[in-house]
Amino acid sequence: MQIVETAREGLKRELKVTVPKEDMSSRLAVRLEQLKGQVRLNGFRQGKVPVTHLRKVYGRQAMAEIVNDLINKETGQILVERGERAAQRPEIAMTEDEKEAQQILEGKQDFEFTLAYEVLPEFEVPDIAAIEIERPIATVTDADVEERALQIAESARPFEEKQSPAAEKDRITMDYAGSIDGAPFDGGADTGAQLVLGSKRFIPGFEEQLIGAKAGDTRVVEVEFPADYAAAHLAGKKARFEVTVQKVEQPGKLDLSDEVAKQLGVESAAKLRETIRAQLESSYGLFTRARVKRQVLDKLDEVTRMELPEKMVAAEFDNIWKQVTGELERSGKTFADEDTTEEKAREEYRTLAERRVRLGLLLAHIGEKAQIQVTEDELQKAIYDQVRQYPGQEQQIFDYFRKHPDAVAGLRAPIYEDKVVDHVVSQAKVADKPVAKEDLMKEPEEE
Repeated sequence: MQIVETAREGLKRELKVTVPKEDMSSRLAVRLEQLKGQVRLNGFRQGKVPVTHLRKVYGRQAMAEIVNDLINKETGQILVERGERAAQRPEIAMTEDEKEAQQILEGKQDFEFTLAYEVLPEFEVPDIAAIEIERPIATVTDADVEERALQIAESARPFEEKQSPAAEKDRITMDYAGSIDGAPFDGGADTGAQLVLGSKRFIPGFEEQLIGAKAGDTRVVEVEFPADYAAAHLAGKKARFEVTVQKVEQPGKLDLSDEVAKQLGVESAAKLRETIRAQLESSYGLFTRARVKRQVLDKLDEVTRMELPEKMVAAEFDNIWKQVTGELERSGKTFADEDTTEEKAREEYRTLAERRVRLGLLLAHIGEKAQIQVTEDELQKAIYDQVRQYPGQEQQIFDYFRKHPDAVAGLRAPIYEDKVVDHVVSQAKVADKPVAKEDLMKEPEEE
């Protein structure tokens, strides 16, 4: 096998690989010898088929398999011997001329193909120990626990019937029937339905038109379904509801007692508060972790410089761009609605793609040096987390991951990234900073 470098520019490489016809014939002879003991042909005992006859019957098929093996198995070895690591799978090109291909398959012509690829860049890893991280910490207070407990217990709040007109936060019991252009529609009618005014459970504008109603009143409520309404056949449509109010009730006092806790499926009010505190601490911890991760990535990005593989950036940009344009299409918006132009958006997302590739290469390097790995238990937990999101379809989701290794790899990547970030944090200078929960949960500025 002869290998000649035909192009070198930056990270780009191109190699011409030539396998002499004599080598191809030798490989074919070995392959046919292997087939000799496996195939059955009429008129011959197994293992006694002459090689010349095997060549005539299976020669082209065997040579095609040899060509595939050369391309799929030995190209990686070529890079290893050159001491190079490809950023992505090399692009392979070979003759498209049918006559030449025929000559190669018959062992009468050298087999030539080219490898085009980009190598992983060399770069200086920043001094992780010099990175300074400010870790925001929010403490769960008794007031936080009580506020959340009352929100959860709201479903157990008692209501007392009243004769005066309905006000916000009152609960009404009603019958209603809706129509669009005079025709009823599925899901547009109910009897004995209960609604707390101001809860925003119904279509925007519905609840407000019932304020001031009394038991026995009948009102016509006219609303318009949102353009992004889940039921596509109703989205953007104007509807008319005839509503008969059966009862109006005002909210009573809500005491977070053991009895109320039991209604919520918890043994006592103390246990409810204990559970809520643990949940809030976990939630605050996730926000802290996200803030720290953002700082780590930002700081690493600031101090890391490298030449980027163009095809990796292009592939990352394509993924981002498909998501962006898909979201615009689904929402019926344009770039102008987002106060930008397509040209500016492309430039911004190209910068984001470069950042992602740069950080991806850096984190992969750091993780490799630190011997960080994703364990099978961690991967299985990630799969089970996905499965739990689809109750009733568990087996289908398991089957999907079993049949699609790329989907499993998609779960592995964020786990690996988080573990590398944790490693960086463990080596960096970290200072805890107490913050209010509102500041901790504030959405960071978009990229």
